[in-house]
Amino acid sequence: MRATYHITKRHILDAGQQIIAVKGFAGVGLSEILLAADIPKGSFYHYFGSKEQYGCALLEQYFDDYLEKLKLILGTTDHVTNTESARSRLLSYWGGWVESQSCYDLKGRCMVVKLGAEVADLSDAMRIALCEGTHRVMAQLSICIATGIAEGSLRPELDPAKTAEMLYQMWLGASLLAKLQLASAPLENAMETTNKVLMHP
Repeated sequence: MRATYHITKRHILDAGQQIIAVKGFAGVGLSEILLAADIPKGSFYHYFGSKEQYGCALLEQYFDDYLEKLKLILGTTDHVTNTESARSRLLSYWGGWVESQSCYDLKGRCMVVKLGAEVADLSDAMRIALCEGTHRVMAQLSICIATGIAEGSLRPELDPAKTAEMLYQMWLGASLLAKLQLASAPLENAMETTNKVLMHP
């Protein structure tokens, strides 16, 4: 019974994320989520007390999924042995960012860029969910940078936490500009700067 509960809840979250990634949170009505998930309204409220609560759960699930993939890329999980240097893993992550944020598939775009400014004004609970999620991302980047310094693939003068925050902020801004300009140049510029920041010792 409990397994079915989680499967259904995940299905509703996934169905909503597909359309919210394209239209934004405020632009999607509850009826669209119900239609996409193929459930009645009563079932929705069995899992979520409100649309805002649904939005918080969606963001938490998004970051859980994102962090799982990020840890594999950066090698910050105990389950995978990665022979590449931490520097190479970081550049691989940012290279994947260029590809995913340059594509025309809006569903693959970063939800922080898509929803950040919008939900920060709409819902304090969703703002907090986004804020906590971004801190989790920066923490993993910081761990990988610290690993790179320890192994010698990154310069020892780098401050892991500050460097992770600076790079993540830059990439969020570059993604927003790429979206506004319908061009990949901001992302390519971010990649060039990232290579300089993460240069070999």
